[in-house]
Amino acid sequence: MHEPALRAAAFGSDPLPDPAVTRGAGGGARTPRERLLAAIVLGAQGRYAAAAALLGPLRHEAGPVEASLAASTLAAHRRQLGGHRQARALDGEAFAKAAGRDSRPDPDGLDAAGARADALLGLAADNLALGRLGAARRLAERATREDDRWRARVRGGWVGAEIELAAGQGTAAVPHAERAFETAEARGARRHVVKSGIVLAVALRAAGAPDHREISDGLVGNAMATAEECELLSLLWPAALVMADLRPGHAEEYRFRVAEVLHAVLRSADPCGRRIAGESPWVPAPGG
Repeated sequence: MHEPALRAAAFGSDPLPDPAVTRGAGGGARTPRERLLAAIVLGAQGRYAAAAALLGPLRHEAGPVEASLAASTLAAHRRQLGGHRQARALDGEAFAKAAGRDSRPDPDGLDAAGARADALLGLAADNLALGRLGAARRLAERATREDDRWRARVRGGWVGAEIELAAGQGTAAVPHAERAFETAEARGARRHVVKSGIVLAVALRAAGAPDHREISDGLVGNAMATAEECELLSLLWPAALVMADLRPGHAEEYRFRVAEVLHAVLRSADPCGRRIAGESPWVPAPGG
């Protein structure tokens, strides 16, 4: 029953599993797939050092598909701490490992096609953060040709919305964000609903949609509540940061929460993650 519990935490309705599932280095996860899932759950909780301890060996010792997914997962964790250049190298590694591969289909995209889509979407996000908007668009479009299942649609919606926001096209960002949110809700993927709600709130605000403040406030408020309940620290501090902008009268309170959560996250990060966060202009200083 170990893999089903890990899947429910990583991609389903139960992002906060029994502590035994992720205790220690993966809670006794045995197979490469279980160790990968455990690392995904640990990363969502902001426990980056524990996740990296699982992902490092997988990158070099697992079969090509799991190795690719491990590299792109570690890339996502580096990106969450503002390390887009480091993430780009890992996403490139992930794509190279999965290129030309085939495997048995997996419902959550933990297969060759899903691995290629993950790597391409990661590369799109990396290039976007590094100011390469054209490259980001091309990579995101290529990812949709690799995989159109639920997880790729959700992640593709996030990246598509972020591309349009970076281009100053708030209205064009909304359909991408809505697709991600609706797909995640239909799948019952609670963690993905949380991030999709944050992205949709930002897109609606940028578009200046009618009642966008009230709708965005509700989306981010729900995202924060779920992130708190499920201990999704990797999403809690970005949600609080957005809420500080939505509720300027309470901005100091929310920024204090951002600093509090980031302090906890960085205490649970590996040295590379802490260094990346400290150097990144994207991540607020925990004490600032």
